[in-house]
Amino acid sequence: MHCFRYAIAVLLAAFLTAPSLVLAQKYPDRPIKFVVPFPPGGGNDLLARATHQKLGDLLGQPVVIDNKPGAGGNIGTEFAARSAADGYTILIASNQVTINPALGQKLPFDIEKDFAPVALIASVPMLLAVHPSVKATNLAEFIAEAKANSGKLNHSTPGTGTPQHLAFETLNHMAGIRVTHVPYKGTGPAIADLLGGQVQAAFATLASIEQHVKAGKVRALAVATPKRSLAAPTVPSVAESLRGYDVALWYSILAPAGTPPDIVARLSAEFGKVMALPEIRERLVAQGFEPGHAGPAELGATIRRDLAKWQKFIHDTGLKVD
Repeated sequence: MHCFRYAIAVLLAAFLTAPSLVLAQKYPDRPIKFVVPFPPGGGNDLLARATHQKLGDLLGQPVVIDNKPGAGGNIGTEFAARSAADGYTILIASNQVTINPALGQKLPFDIEKDFAPVALIASVPMLLAVHPSVKATNLAEFIAEAKANSGKLNHSTPGTGTPQHLAFETLNHMAGIRVTHVPYKGTGPAIADLLGGQVQAAFATLASIEQHVKAGKVRALAVATPKRSLAAPTVPSVAESLRGYDVALWYSILAPAGTPPDIVARLSAEFGKVMALPEIRERLVAQGFEPGHAGPAELGATIRRDLAKWQKFIHDTGLKVD
């Protein structure tokens, strides 16, 4: 009787897992939707457009970019979370997804419960840039100018709760200044108004602001990484003036929770191959990214670590984000 029950249990388990195995074996047999939760022009979009074609070549199916901006990236992220867990919808997400919960935002998704980690693919330094109307030529002078004009200077971000937003709120807190937040629906419009002088400052990815710095349209004051960036070695780090300042920005690939592990593994492996291609690495480095690859387990650990880090940081500092 024991052997009979064991045999039935084995057959039942095989029956229950058969659909996912068949799905994985056929995968992919149609185009894959690559959700970008911001408008064209930002770091998420640049990374997606740099990798989607090669990813499609490796998978044997087109990978189609779908920009779904709004609510600081939450609209597109929710769309991906609610999509079928079949590997045909993937999301590119920055570490904003680990920041928003710490800010007390009521999110329509849970980053740990509603997503399966696929791969960590790149990081990028954020650069503090100011409009030429700002007199400051370095961070110390900017802090002094902000203190002399408390509340009168504005800074733009791609949206409330983004890493760029937290970077400036952290600067406000640590430097004892008050530069007013002006959120936009994406990096493109946030930088456009910085260039136009409607706002005076912004933390922006090196990928999205470097060309404007080189053209003299904005002035670079500091990078948000603990040390100077290899991509901008002449620009000091904020930490050189404010010890302990560190706001990282990394990018990852997520799939809806429940996506079969074999499909997650396949996607992660193919992203690893794409990120190792010399032409892809050269293109991304030229845009200010630091390309790389880490698999599902390491990305999951990174997400958990950052969630705890930002919860503790915001609790300890009393940082308030409206």
